[in-house]
Amino acid sequence: MRTAPVRTVVAALALTATAACTAERTGEDAEPARGSSAPTTAPSTAPSTALPTAASPVSLPALMAKEYDGRALRLRRVLARTDAYVRHAVTYRSGDLRISGILNVPRGKGPFPVAILAHGYIDPAVYTTGRGMMREQDYLAREGFAVLHVDYRNHAGSDDDPDAERDLRLGYTEDVINAVLAVRASDDPRLDGDRVGLVGRSMGGGVVQNVLATQPGLVDAGVVFASVSSSTVDNYRRWIEDERPEVARSIVRAHGSPEDDPEFWAQTSPRTYVDRVTEPLLMLHGTVDDTCPPRWARATAAAFEKAGKDVRLVWYEGEGHTFGPQWPASMRATVRFLRQQM
Repeated sequence: MRTAPVRTVVAALALTATAACTAERTGEDAEPARGSSAPTTAPSTAPSTALPTAASPVSLPALMAKEYDGRALRLRRVLARTDAYVRHAVTYRSGDLRISGILNVPRGKGPFPVAILAHGYIDPAVYTTGRGMMREQDYLAREGFAVLHVDYRNHAGSDDDPDAERDLRLGYTEDVINAVLAVRASDDPRLDGDRVGLVGRSMGGGVVQNVLATQPGLVDAGVVFASVSSSTVDNYRRWIEDERPEVARSIVRAHGSPEDDPEFWAQTSPRTYVDRVTEPLLMLHGTVDDTCPPRWARATAAAFEKAGKDVRLVWYEGEGHTFGPQWPASMRATVRFLRQQM
């Protein structure tokens, strides 16, 4: 792994704040070697962080210690055919759960590098398979990536996990880890399981950070758009404590509040474990994001930089949470970065 100081870049075009967040409360971020012989557990490297001896079963150390068996990636039906790729409904296994999603496979022989997408928050009651990051799905497939968009447990056709909210949605991280392993275990010759990158948006950016911190060596690189904070307390204060009091009460009953049990909350925050990360991270953030404040991105990048990690923070002047006119530029940066790393 190469390390480099954080690089902060302001996009060349200065645009007005009218491109700021326009998501509705029911839309995305309403809160803000292949083959059967492939290994079925995530690769591990010796962590440099001393893990707590009595970590909660709901924690990133618990995800570090867990054995994963992502498998059974199945193409269920064709949803659409374009000039550049075919869009499939898919399922795979994440532990005991069946997870749904979509897979865009470029036309041609392959094998194609794989981009696994972790979407932002969308109310599961209105979520439909593949919803969220639709622009990114299309763009990356047209650039020659096989794109697996994960629905997460409790979404669309995925199985239910009744404890997902109480347990701070850490199960979503398991589902993305198992998506990588399911790709690797697939016998589809078009999928290159040796070249896999993660792309996450908002809440999905937090999922990507969790994967990088808990499973070093699993993928080649990570990209996050307008990510949530790398501190779980920030996210809890922003979206749960006041806006969803019934969920806040269930969390506090099960795990204690940030004031009562700060160690638990530290153990659920990827910032605590950035020194475990071995893959480069590209962060893309708008300067007027009022959903995931720019200070969160600065704090995350600073933590990675302090740990000597390869992190690149790119600012887009005048862009809000959803990205508007400069979204194509952000995708060009994403493709360049993934091709360099994969």
